[in-house]
Amino acid sequence: MARTLTGVVSSDKRNKTITVEITSRETHPLYKKQYSKTRKYTAHDEKNAAHEGDIVMIAESRPISKTKTWTLVKVIEKSHGKVELKEEVTQVESDEKEEK
Repeated sequence: MARTLTGVVSSDKRNKTITVEITSRETHPLYKKQYSKTRKYTAHDEKNAAHEGDIVMIAESRPISKTKTWTLVKVIEKSHGKVELKEEVTQVESDEKEEK
């Protein structure tokens, strides 16, 4: 059976292709300190269903191209979109800090 991984879509700009970031926590064998390791996988998305920020499940498959050996199984959770601050708000906050 194929391996499955769960991660966050970091890019969906290419047609039928998504880039998935998978972050894992590991412990150093000698120093016993925990650190996070991020890996990127390129996965095939036939229907262009996943978008940036979505949490998805990918499965190992036959090689589809030079870099794609994973396919999208399902979208677990849709993203809620990006939050962008207006320039006016950030300028007002920076002016208030300068006055103090």
